[in-house]
Amino acid sequence: MPRTTNRLSMRGWLAAASVVFLVGCNWYARYDGSTLVPGTSTEADILQTMGQPDEKVKLDKGTVEWFYALPAARETYAITIGADGRFVSTEQRLQPEYFDRIRRETWTTQDVRALLGPPAETVRFERQQRDVWTYRWKEYQEYWELDVQFSYDGVVREVLKLQEFVGTASGLSTWGN
Repeated sequence: MPRTTNRLSMRGWLAAASVVFLVGCNWYARYDGSTLVPGTSTEADILQTMGQPDEKVKLDKGTVEWFYALPAARETYAITIGADGRFVSTEQRLQPEYFDRIRRETWTTQDVRALLGPPAETVRFERQQRDVWTYRWKEYQEYWELDVQFSYDGVVREVLKLQEFVGTASGLSTWGN
């Protein structure tokens, strides 16, 4: 009697893995803007490719940035659209070189939002009279959290970088100027 099995053959597993890989690459390209062409792609092209943004921020001279947050990937992409309605550039904003731009006692909630986009989490600390915006990112194989603390007047008071350790307490260091 022939033996039957419910297992896929090696060829079947490779085919399934290939499909998952290709779908995953297409999904990722959808959010990082890599398929958009500067000066050619329109707002309609961006919407078709990437969907509705999580947030839109108006900048100077009619320029707009659309933010696409990927919390699980710990990435936020800023898609810049010129005054003519055409795609200009895309940048992954949850990176240390962007955090370095934040200035304590000078920047406001609007400045931080225009640079980093929407936070992953917001918390209000009544006793300290602070609002804290949390951004999470991955650097190499390490997981990090950026906490930007604002006083109630909307001014940046502290910028803290915390390393997240799985199963242990987080490490703490001050970030920014």
